[in-house]
Amino acid sequence: MKKKKMLYDINEKPPIVQWIILAFQHVFAMFGATVLVPILVNAGISAAGVPGHALSIAVALVTAGIGTLIYILCTKGRSPVFLGSSFAFISPIIAAYIAGASSGGMEGGISGAMTGVMVVGIVYVIVSIIIKIAGKNWIDKILPPIVIGPMIMIIGLGLASSAVGNIFDTSINVKGIEWKGPVVALITFLATIITMTKAKGFFKIIPFLVGIVVGYISACCMGLVDFSMISSAKWFQIPEFYVPFVSYKPNIMIALTMAPIALVTMAEHIGDHKALSTIIDKDLLKDPGLDRTLMGDGLATFVAGMLGGPANTTYGENTSVVGMTRNASVWVIGLAAIFSIILGFLGKFTALVQTIPNPVLGGVSLLLYGFISVNGLKVLIQNNTDFSKNKNIIVASAMLVLGLGGAAFSIATGNGLSVQISGMSLAAIVGIILNLIIKDEKEEEEAIATIVQDVVGIKEDYSKLKSDIKDELTVELKDDILKEIRKEFYILENSDNRKKKKKKNE
Repeated sequence: MKKKKMLYDINEKPPIVQWIILAFQHVFAMFGATVLVPILVNAGISAAGVPGHALSIAVALVTAGIGTLIYILCTKGRSPVFLGSSFAFISPIIAAYIAGASSGGMEGGISGAMTGVMVVGIVYVIVSIIIKIAGKNWIDKILPPIVIGPMIMIIGLGLASSAVGNIFDTSINVKGIEWKGPVVALITFLATIITMTKAKGFFKIIPFLVGIVVGYISACCMGLVDFSMISSAKWFQIPEFYVPFVSYKPNIMIALTMAPIALVTMAEHIGDHKALSTIIDKDLLKDPGLDRTLMGDGLATFVAGMLGGPANTTYGENTSVVGMTRNASVWVIGLAAIFSIILGFLGKFTALVQTIPNPVLGGVSLLLYGFISVNGLKVLIQNNTDFSKNKNIIVASAMLVLGLGGAAFSIATGNGLSVQISGMSLAAIVGIILNLIIKDEKEEEEAIATIVQDVVGIKEDYSKLKSDIKDELTVELKDDILKEIRKEFYILENSDNRKKKKKKNE
C-alpha cells in the first residue's frame, strides 16, 4: 500500500481546532509580504514628492482573501494556493500613480494605477482562454529563461534606490540625530537574516515578518514611532476602497503600460504551481489545469483592482507552509482567506501596521529586493543559460540596461496625450522581440550543417553522374573505335583483294 504523502489531502477537512490553527498559520505566512506591498508603494510615492497614497493595507488584506476564494472557485477546490499582493507591481504601480497624479492629482494617480491592475487581470483571463483552446507550448516560446531571468532581476534591482532611501530617511530624525534610522535598519536587516539562516520550524518561513517586528521594537525604543494614528483609529472600520466610475474615471492609456508585467507574474504563477505540484505529488498544471489556475489568478487580480487593491499572485510562502506541515487542505486555505478579509476591517490593527517607520522597511527591503534579484539569477543558472552565445548576451544586456537605466518610449495618442512605456515594461517587450527575431546559434549551426550536407550530397551525385557519363562515353568510344578499325580492316582487305585480282589478270 502506497504511503500517504499529505496528512490532509486537497479535499480533506481537519478537525475544527486544527482547522483554525492551520488557517491562522497560512495568514501569518502571507501577512508580512502582503502588507509590505502597500507600505512600500506608498513610501515610494512619498519619496518622489507626490502627495497621496495608492494602496491601503486593509484593502490589500481584503482583496487577498477575496482573490483566494475566487481562485478556489475557478479551480473547483482542486489547488491549495493562497493569493497575496505581488511584489512585481510595486514599481509599476508607483510609476503609474505618479504619471496619473501629474495630470489629475490623487484621483488621476489612482486612476492610472488601479486601471493598470485591472488590465493585467484581463490579460491573464485572455491568456487562460487561449491556453484552453491552443495549449500552453507557445508560452515557453515567448518566455524562455533568458527573458524571465532578467525580468525578475529588474524588479528587485529597480527598487534598490527605494530601499536605500528608506534607510536614510531624514524625516524621522529627532533633533538632528541622523544615526537612528540606519541603526534601526541594520537591526531589522540582521534580525531577518538570522531568522532566515538559524530559525527552525514555523519561524523559518516568516523571516521578513520577524525582522519587521524586531525592527519595530527597536524603533520604539529610539522614539521613532508615532502612536497617534492608533489611538485615533476605530476598532472596526470600512477599508478605503477605490471603485471605478465612483472614486475615479479609468485611465486606459496609462494602464496599458502595465500590461507587459503580466508576463512576469505568469512565469511566477507557473513556477509556483510546478513547485507545489512536486510537494503534493499531483500535477496542478494538468488538473485543474493551467487555464483554470490562470483564470482564477486573473479574475482575482481584476477584482483587486476594482476595489483599489494591489495585483494578486501565488504565494511561495504559503507553498512552503503546505510542504512543511504536509497539509494541502483547500478547506484550510479557504478559512485563511476569510480570516484575511476580517483583519482588513479591524481599524486598530491596520493603523498599527501603518506606524512602522521607513528605516524598518528599508532594512527588510535591503534583503527582500536583493532576494528578488537573485531569484532572477537563479532562473538563468538552473536552466543552464549559456552566455557564450551571442543571442543570450544581447537579450539580457538590452533588458537590464533599458530596465534599470530609466529608458522610456512615448506614443502620442492625440489631444496632447501620450502613452509612456518605460522600465520593466519596455525591457520585457524588447526582450521578447529580440529573443524571437535573433536566431539561436544552435539553429544556425543546424542550418549550416543541413546546407553542407546538401552540398556534399550534390557533390556525390555529380561525381556519380560524371562517372556514369565517363563509363557511357567509354563504351560508346570503344564501339566507335572498333567500328573504325573494322572499317579500316575492311578497306585494307578489299584493297589487297583488288590488287591480287589485278595481278592475276595480268
